[in-house]
Amino acid sequence: MKKVCLPAIEAWPNQYRGYEIRIEVPEFTSVCPKTGLPDFGTVTVRYEPNRSCVELKSFKYYILAYRNLGVFYENAVNRILDDVVRAARPVWAEVTGAFTARGGMRSTITARHPRRKTRP
Repeated sequence: MKKVCLPAIEAWPNQYRGYEIRIEVPEFTSVCPKTGLPDFGTVTVRYEPNRSCVELKSFKYYILAYRNLGVFYENAVNRILDDVVRAARPVWAEVTGAFTARGGMRSTITARHPRRKTRP
């Protein structure tokens, strides 16, 4: 995916340790870059905060920016993960995109931080 400028995800100082935050976006929308047709799905972000937490208003504006963006599911999920990690520097994070059926098939993509090393 070409690096498109999206609104910044802001963060605020975390006061506690050892807990999990889960953010669900049940109305995620983007555009298929191949067909130009809209894509829909649920994006779920799970993470253990370290020193910062994702600020939800900025995250909402960030997610809304995908609405007219031509992006493949896989790239959207990985980009969201990268941007959440960059903003909040969590202990660990996971982003899952569960997308509605297209062509009779559903796709679910999960990306995790820290990333595993790939096989040779």
